Amino acid sequence: MAQTDAVEGPSQRTVVAASAAGTAFEWYDFFIFGSLTAVIARHFYAEVGEATSYILALLTFGVGFVVRPLGALVFGWFGDRTGRKTTFLVTITLMGVATVAIGLLPDYGQIGVAAPILLIFLRILQGFALGGEYGGAAIYVAEHSPNHKRGYLTGWIQTTAALGLIGALSVILITRQIVGAEAFDEWGWRIPFLLSAFLLAISLWIRLKLNESPAYRKMEAEGGERRAPYRESFLTWRNGRFVLLALFGIMIAQGAVWYCGYFYTRFFMERVLKVEVALVDQLVLAITVASAFLYVFFGWLSDKVGRKPVMLGGMVLALIAFFPGFHALTRAANPALAEAQARAPVVVVADPATCAVQFDPVGKAAFASSCDIAKSVLSNAGVSYTNEAASAGTVARVRVGNVEVASAEGEALAPARLVETRAEVQGRIQAALAAAGYPDRADPARIDLVQVFLILMVFIVAATALYGPQAAALVELFPTRVRYTAMSLPYNIGTGWVGGLLPATSFALVAASGDIYFGLWYAVAFTAVAVVVSLIWLPETKGRDLNDIQT
Repeated sequence: MAQTDAVEGPSQRTVVAASAAGTAFEWYDFFIFGSLTAVIARHFYAEVGEATSYILALLTFGVGFVVRPLGALVFGWFGDRTGRKTTFLVTITLMGVATVAIGLLPDYGQIGVAAPILLIFLRILQGFALGGEYGGAAIYVAEHSPNHKRGYLTGWIQTTAALGLIGALSVILITRQIVGAEAFDEWGWRIPFLLSAFLLAISLWIRLKLNESPAYRKMEAEGGERRAPYRESFLTWRNGRFVLLALFGIMIAQGAVWYCGYFYTRFFMERVLKVEVALVDQLVLAITVASAFLYVFFGWLSDKVGRKPVMLGGMVLALIAFFPGFHALTRAANPALAEAQARAPVVVVADPATCAVQFDPVGKAAFASSCDIAKSVLSNAGVSYTNEAASAGTVARVRVGNVEVASAEGEALAPARLVETRAEVQGRIQAALAAAGYPDRADPARIDLVQVFLILMVFIVAATALYGPQAAALVELFPTRVRYTAMSLPYNIGTGWVGGLLPATSFALVAASGDIYFGLWYAVAFTAVAVVVSLIWLPETKGRDLNDIQT
C-alpha cells in the first residue's frame, strides 16, 4: 500500500514538536558535560596534572559516546519489537535520571577515586540512553511524514542537537553570571545538571500524549510477530549492505564534521588560542543560534534536489575548509600567537630515543626525560613546535627563534626534586616565549569577533548540510520491520565512536606531534573516506515510500 499524505492520530505539528522537545532535552543533558569539561577536569581528575586531567575529562565525555552503539542495539530491538513510543519514553527517563545524578555527585576531594568511577558510570548510562533516543525520534517523525516533506519534517529532529546545545550554553552562561565565576567553578556548575529534573518532567508529559506511528501499526496489523531485528538487519545482505553504507558513506563523516565544528573548535579556542572561556561560550552559542534553522533548510533542500548531493556538499566543504579555516582562526582570535609563530618558530632539539608520546590517559607516566619535560611545557602552553634530532645522550634544548633554552634531565631525580626541576624549566621556556612575543592569553582587544564568527559558520554550514537530510536518508534505507535497529547502530557508531572520541584523540595527536593543527587529520581522514563511499555506492533515496521498501 502506498504511503499517503494523511497522518493518523496527532497532527504533524504535534508529532514533530513532541519528538523534537524530548530529543532536545536529551541533547541538552549530553552537551552540559561537554561544555563543562574544563571545570569537571578540576573536580574529578585533580591529582594528575593539568594536561592529563583535561584529556581524562575529554575521555569521560567520550565514553558516553562509546556505549551508544550498545544502546542502539538494545533499544533498537525493543523499538522494532514493541514500538517506537514506549522505547523513547524509557530512553528519555534514563537520560534524565543520570544527568541529575551527576549534579549530585561528590567530587574527588570528597570521596577520592570513587568520584571519577561514579562519573564514568553515569556517563555510560547517558550514552546508553542516547543510543536509543535519536533513532526512535527520527523514525517516529519520518513514519508520520508524507514522502515529499520527509526531509523538511525530520530536519526539525536534526535541529534539536543545536537546540540542546543552545539550552546547555545558555543555562551555563546565565548561571555563571548570577553566581559569579568563582562560585560557579566551585559549586554552581552543578545547577545545569540539576535543572534536568524539571525538563524531564515536561518532556515526559509531552511524549505521553503521542500514539504509535502509523507505519508501525500497519506492520503490526500485517503480521509483526515474524520480526527478528538483529538477524534481518545485520545477517542478510539486503539490509546489511545498507548498514555498512550508512556507516561508511554518511555517519563517519557526520561524527567527524559535526563534532569538529562544534566541539573541537571550542577546545582549540580555549586551550590552544587561550581565548577567555566565557567568550568562547558566547561565540559557540552565537553560531549555534545562527545555524539552528539551517538543519531544517538543508532537510527541505534535500526534498527538492536529493539527500545525496546535499550531504556530499557538506562533506566536501568541510574537507576544503578545515586546515585553512583553523589557520585563519588563529590569526583572527589570537593574532599575537600567529605573529610569534611566524617570527620566532619553536624547535625542540633532542635525542629522539628520549622523547615519549605526550599522552597519558591513566595519569601514571612520569615524562621525566629532558625531551619530555620540554615538550610537556610547550604542549600545556599551546605552542606549536618542530623536532630536530640531537646526538644520543645530550640534554634537550628548546630553540625559540634564535634563543636556546636548556631543558633538564629528571629521570634520576626524587619526585619532589622533579617537580622543582619541571618548574625551573617551565620558567626558562616561558620567559623565552614571552621575550619572543608569545602571549599568555589572547588579547580581547585584538580578537576580530566578526571574522571568528564567519570562520566558525563555515564549519557549521558544512555540518548542517550533512546533518540536515541525514535522518530522512537513514530512514529511507531500511524497511519498517528493522528500521529502528538497522539505522540506530551505524548512526551511533559514527557519532559515538568517531565523533565522541574526536576531541580527546585530536588533542592527543596535537600533544604527540607538537603541531597545533595536526589533530585536524582525524576529522579529515574520516570525512575523505565517507566522500568516496557516498559518491560511488550510496543510493539516492529521496521520496521513497516507507511502506514499500523491501526486506
